[in-house]
Formats: sequence, structure tokens, C-alpha cells
Amino acid sequence: MVLYNFKAIRAVPNAKDFTDIILSKTQRQTPTVVHNGWSIQRIRQFYMRKVKFTAQNWNEKLSAILDDFPKVDDIHPFYSDLLNVLYDKDHYKLALGQLNTARNLIDKLAQDYVRLVKYGDSLYRCKELKRAAMGRMCTLMKRQGPSLAYLEQVRQHMGRLPSIDPNTRSVLLCGYPNVGKSSMMNKLTKADVDVQPYAFTTKSLYVGHMDYKYLRWQVIDTPGILDRPLEERNTIEMQSVTALAHLRAACVYIVDISEECGYTIAQQAALFHSIKALFANKPILVICNKVDVRKFEDLSDSERATIDGMVAEAKQISAGSALPMDTEMAGGQEESESEKVLLKMSTLHEEGIMQAKAVSGGKMSIWIFG
Repeated sequence: MVLYNFKAIRAVPNAKDFTDIILSKTQRQTPTVVHNGWSIQRIRQFYMRKVKFTAQNWNEKLSAILDDFPKVDDIHPFYSDLLNVLYDKDHYKLALGQLNTARNLIDKLAQDYVRLVKYGDSLYRCKELKRAAMGRMCTLMKRQGPSLAYLEQVRQHMGRLPSIDPNTRSVLLCGYPNVGKSSMMNKLTKADVDVQPYAFTTKSLYVGHMDYKYLRWQVIDTPGILDRPLEERNTIEMQSVTALAHLRAACVYIVDISEECGYTIAQQAALFHSIKALFANKPILVICNKVDVRKFEDLSDSERATIDGMVAEAKQISAGSALPMDTEMAGGQEESESEKVLLKMSTLHEEGIMQAKAVSGGKMSIWIFG
């Protein structure tokens, strides 16, 4: 079940359209003619009604906007950090805070001007006070133009975010750019992620679904990560870091042993060791991809030692995520699969795909039910 449906957020009009909508509704739904012979008391009620109705409309529209947008502190940490990476949490909270302040100021304005109209001594005085109240409300909202425009842009981008459920069983694909993550995603699920022979084809998170042992699994394709300090990583890379840090998932680290991705095995191993803190308490699987281009047996001794170092580290991390009762609950087949950390695969020839699916699913099942 998806907890956050950002596509349901309603469009945010710009300041001019917002003003036109409110004033038009006031004009249509309140009386418009003051008849001759009306007492001053009735005239006062006529204009007080207009001021109150306009303020109520502003309040309803602004409240709807504030309620639609998620509160950063109330949602899952994964989405909270993702919003911070994509849109800057401080700017986002500031824009919502300004609209909240505008709503309160409009309510205060309406109270003040209703009190003044209540003691108006003539038709002219009451009408001018009503015009002043409307004008100040509109000026106040005109100043919120940048905040409204920013929130509309955020809404459009949030509508394009994948519907990732942070609490369901998941498999997370990670590694350097162009090592075959998206190709594996397409083979495991019915997703159609764009695959190209150059780095950073995948610029955002993609989600697909697969079935394993009559259960629905969420497979997440992350953009490639480069081995550099956290503060130097760009927005594309930080989406992957956020997913690794917050999602409860089995992590599949893909290594291109053919080195066609443009990075050596040593560089890919260095990245694995630099982000191993993000793998804490998660089952890990290391997959050597593109064995159709370069056989695993053709690796040099130093390259094998490098991969063995990654496997040893992965086993140590996976052991920390397992519980003593895992093997008992998993049964014979899963017990043997749960011990596997290194697999060989070719997405082009679909070699090792099903084994990777079985092992990653087995690891996650043991982790959850353990």
C-alpha cells in the first residue's frame, strides 16, 4: 500500500489567478445591489457580509494548499530527505510558512475591517472600507506570488516521483553508472527503464515490481554513484544515497567486471567500501555483471583479491543483519541461498538473472521473517 500519493496534490494558481478566483466567487455568491431606502444597519450588514465571505474564501483556499502539501517533519524519513535533496527543505518550509502567515493576516484584516464597517455612518464610508479591505487582502496575496510559483513547481516535480512504499519488502540496485542496473531492472520486472551505453542515463529513482514465492516485491533502480566525498555529490547521486540510507531493502551491488563502464574493478570496490555504512543492517548481494564480455575466470589475481575483499565485507555486514533463528525459519533451500553473497550474471544473455532473483528474494524473506 502506497502511503504518499503526491499526484493527488491540487494545482497551485499564481497570484493573479488566485485573486481573480476569489473576487469572482465573492461577486457571484453575495448580493451586489444596495437598494434605495435601506437603513444604515442593513447597509452595514451588506458590506460586512462581503468582507467576511472574501476572507473565508481566502482561508479555505490557502488551507487546502497547506493541507495538500506534506509536512516534512511528519512523513517517512526517506521522503523527507528526498524532498530536501530535490527542492531544499528550508525553502519548501519557508514557502508554506509564508502562506500560513498570509492566511492569518487575512483573517486579522477581515476582523479589523468588519469592526470598522460595523460603525460606518454612511453608505459611502461602508463601501470605501469594503474596498480597502479587499485591496489589502489582494495586495497581501500579490506579495505571495513567488511562494505560490515555487510551490506549483514543487507540486509538478512531486507528481513525477515514483510511488515507493518505504515499508514494503524491497530490492535496491546500486553501483557505479553504466554497470547494468537498469538492464537488470528490466529483466526482473515489467518496467521499461531507458538503457543507453553512457553514464547517468538514469537520473532519478525508478520502481518496478516482481513476484517471488507468491509475494509482491518492490525493485528500485537507483542512479549511479561516484566515489567522492558526500558534499561533492550532485542531486542525482544524492537520490541513491537517500534510498540506501532510509529504505529497508536487500541491497544488490553490481560490479562491471568487463570495465566497459569506464571504471576499474578497484574503483568499483573502493566505492563499495566508502558507502558500506549505508548497507548497515541490510542483507547484501554482490553481482559480477557482463560475464559474457569477460569471464570471471579471466580476472587477474589482484582483481579476484579485490572482489574477495568486497565479498568478505558483504558477508560481515549481512551477518550483522541476520538473527540467530534465520536458518531455522528459512528451511534447507533458503539456508544455502542465504549464504551466497557473490553471483555472476549477464543481463544481455539473461544468464544468472533468475538466480539473482531467488537469492535476493531469499535474503530479504529471511531478514523480514527472522
